[in-house]
Amino acid sequence: MARWCYRHRLVVLFLWVGALFGLGFSASTAGTNYANVFSLPDTDSKSAYDLMEKAFPNTSGDTDTVVWKVDGGSVKDRAVQDRIEPALEKIAKMPGVGAVTSPYDTQGAAQISKDGKIAYAQLTFAKRANEVPKELVEDVVDTAQAAERDGLQVELGGQAIQRVQEPPQGLSEMVGIVAAAVVLFLAFGSLFAMLLPIAIAVFGVGMGLFSTQLLSHATDIPDIAPLLASLIGLGVGIDYALFIVTRHRRGILRGMDPEESAVTALNTSGRAVLFAGGTVCIALAGMLVTRLRFLDGVVVGTSLTVVLSVLAATTLLPALLGLLGPRVLSRRQRRKLAANGPEQEKASGLAARWSVNVQKRPRRIAALALVVMAVLAIPVLSLRLGATDQGNDDASTTTRKAYDLLAEGFGPGFNGPLQVVTDGGDTTALVKGLDSAPGVARVAALPPAKGVTVIQVVPTTSPQSKETDDLIDTLRDDVIPQAGAQAHVGGVTAVSKDFASVTGDRLPLFIATIIGLGFLLLLVAFRSLVVPLTAALMNLIAAAASFGVLVAVFQWGWGLEMLGLGKEGPINAFLPVIMLSLLFGLSMDYQVFLVSRMHEEWVHTKDNARAVRVGLAETSRVINSAALIMVCVFLAFVLSGDSGAAMAGVGLAAAVALDAFVLRTALVPAAMHLLGNSNWWLPGWLEKRLPHLAVEPKEDEPDPVAATPDGPASAVHGFVRDEDGAPVEGAAVTLLTRGGRQLDRVVSLADGSYIVSVPAPGTYLLAATAASYGSRAGHVVVGEGPLVYDVELADGEVDAVN
Repeated sequence: MARWCYRHRLVVLFLWVGALFGLGFSASTAGTNYANVFSLPDTDSKSAYDLMEKAFPNTSGDTDTVVWKVDGGSVKDRAVQDRIEPALEKIAKMPGVGAVTSPYDTQGAAQISKDGKIAYAQLTFAKRANEVPKELVEDVVDTAQAAERDGLQVELGGQAIQRVQEPPQGLSEMVGIVAAAVVLFLAFGSLFAMLLPIAIAVFGVGMGLFSTQLLSHATDIPDIAPLLASLIGLGVGIDYALFIVTRHRRGILRGMDPEESAVTALNTSGRAVLFAGGTVCIALAGMLVTRLRFLDGVVVGTSLTVVLSVLAATTLLPALLGLLGPRVLSRRQRRKLAANGPEQEKASGLAARWSVNVQKRPRRIAALALVVMAVLAIPVLSLRLGATDQGNDDASTTTRKAYDLLAEGFGPGFNGPLQVVTDGGDTTALVKGLDSAPGVARVAALPPAKGVTVIQVVPTTSPQSKETDDLIDTLRDDVIPQAGAQAHVGGVTAVSKDFASVTGDRLPLFIATIIGLGFLLLLVAFRSLVVPLTAALMNLIAAAASFGVLVAVFQWGWGLEMLGLGKEGPINAFLPVIMLSLLFGLSMDYQVFLVSRMHEEWVHTKDNARAVRVGLAETSRVINSAALIMVCVFLAFVLSGDSGAAMAGVGLAAAVALDAFVLRTALVPAAMHLLGNSNWWLPGWLEKRLPHLAVEPKEDEPDPVAATPDGPASAVHGFVRDEDGAPVEGAAVTLLTRGGRQLDRVVSLADGSYIVSVPAPGTYLLAATAASYGSRAGHVVVGEGPLVYDVELADGEVDAVN
């Protein structure tokens, strides 16, 4: 397929461009129909909601507030009324505004604080918040705030108002792309090579978002789904293309024809991309076991975007590589290649030196990495799930100011009233019991409808406080049963508490599911029990440390004001499920890319130390570059204006950074060095029953001609020397088939000489390694007679078998 896409590059490019514009036109014509469906069956708040829907079916419009405060006098003063009332009347006449309840009307008398300094008006729009035209909301804000003067502060709060405060749509994506472009340019040194991963990500994310928008008309997809889809799509799209382009550039630098290099890159790194994309989708699908309908649409949107990103990386990318040809290299690299010829197959520099250091000091490095992760994980012990609201917005926003004014004038619990809904029993006794309950500021029963009575209970504490959670439990367990009523506690605050409880109860099953599925995939791919066990343990360590960072920032408030992320509060209840899905998927990506290279070397040489060293030396730089890009993309979503996306962005950025820079670069290879050959252990009975799924391509290896009865057909002999030409005694020299089967193994003599037997003419792999040196491995072509082949070993340098 890669060869076909490379040769028919213009056809492939036109198909992708046509599909992108076709989906874009269809999506813009159809519009959006996102729906936030919170279905919490068998919860008390769901029962309350069902009763309210039965009694009050026409309360679907969004209700927002206009709040004002005077520095001196009272809000009832004629001078204040003369400025506020005309503004409210003008707002009430705007098309799309259903009703305005003013504190200056009879029914709004309770909307003035006891000290007379603060008052509010309720605005009821005709549609839900996400359906209210942005122009209408902006007119409402401008009209209300035009009434301000010295000594009179006017602020607005509510879901519809919050939408107009968000930065322009696409800002976070653009910032993430620009940051990724800078990292790619520094990594590649080539403008064309830099543009390739970005183009793949734009096509994958663009088609994913347009498809998700169209699907919103057929199924319930929450409005946060496209934001999370673009977050994960940009990250994996750029990363997957980066891995393939890096392998392709390496092939050209080593003398391969551009077409063959592209095909080889897709047949190696491309396979790993397919496998990695599958693991991300499986991790995302793990959210379905929670049976939370809100997350179903998130799974659809994010998984579809990942699939399209993988499709773009495996079809569109080889077409673009065909258009560029050798220009995927920088001019300096092309000149050097023309002047000096192909590069040697070796990894040197910082990556190789670090790889050798990990091999020499695995215990020390593993211990240090574990200490770092353990310290960062400590805050997770105080994790509290809940829901953020406008009290967590930045202090400069009008919604946060309105929230604080309402809390100041009417009590902290006013922003999150509880709704006790009853359809039987003694309502009077229930109201009396609620009013006398500790932690209740005031109680008001609304007129009954269809036999259902709604009693509004305002707590003395804020919606996000633990005391309010305790009050909900007290009302459900003690107050309502003692009153002999059939009632349920609902409202936004109660729904948030129930959602957090349900999520917490189902989290262990969810974690077990995605870890189990990831374990099975790696077991089949790498034919090992230890590799998937190590990966599962590392994923749990990364999750604990990243949630520790999240708690420290968003729950404890470390650096929140400096980052402009508002006020501290609980961690969004839906975030652990979404974040763990993305984290486990991305962690598996890095594990696949790292271990697949190690496994490739292990198959060739059966030398675990060499396999781990070469795998780390060859992949650490590209994994760290990919992680740096991910961190930039994720952190850019702090600018999205959505607190949930900002939390996910910071949490995932921390998770990816720790996973790549600490776990995959230090702890995983150190642990694999300590485990030795047991890394690749698999019981024979299990080997026979497992299906074959190779991440690496199977090598085409012709069987050598059978050896003659008189002895070997030929031999390879020579000397093993160091960089200064001195002989290396005791070096292990191994001859293997191209597929990794060992044929002969000897140790060099005092003068560095060696000789290995060759069964027949053909291409073989010769590997040499010695203590205190790096290692060498390369293909040798043996003819009818003996082959002279000298090996030079250097300290801190690792070559590779490709």
